[in-house]
Amino acid sequence: MISSNDFRTGVSIELDGSVWKVVEFLHVKPGKGAAFVRTKLKNAQTGNTMEKTFRAGETVPQANLEKRTMQHTYKDGDQYVFMDMETFEEARLSEEQIGDRSKYLKEEMEVNILYWNTTVLDVELPTSVVLEVTETDPGVKGDTATGGTKPAIVETGAQIMVPLFVSIGEKIKIDTRTDTYLGREN
Repeated sequence: MISSNDFRTGVSIELDGSVWKVVEFLHVKPGKGAAFVRTKLKNAQTGNTMEKTFRAGETVPQANLEKRTMQHTYKDGDQYVFMDMETFEEARLSEEQIGDRSKYLKEEMEVNILYWNTTVLDVELPTSVVLEVTETDPGVKGDTATGGTKPAIVETGAQIMVPLFVSIGEKIKIDTRTDTYLGREN
């Protein structure tokens, strides 16, 4: 059980027989009456969002999520297939469940898969990935007074803004949370 006073962004709770993730929360103390917590929740299975208000100190069951490290093996139609390298169990997630994070998924990449009971809920990508630049404009010398950037497309198809000195074939490190260039990799 978790108290509504302990809600933070990313906390998972069980409500009406399914898992909900706290997206936003606001602790409100009105001048008159009892305090309450206004939340915005996202359903982990369907992706639906709802707003719900809890009394301050109200307890709700916390979702017991299991995290397993799995390897992305291949894409089958609109399903991404992940395999546990110890037990060789497969887990499948649809494109809708993964969303725009699929632009960083590369075959043989290790990711964390979140389970609730036996249901696959979500995939957690590493905070940074190393990908090869496949397409970018050549940098123009002398155009760097302001530390300019240019768009580059990496091997998974994602478009990232990179410094002018980055060229095709280089491996770059990308932050998957903010879609930003972190540096070159050897």
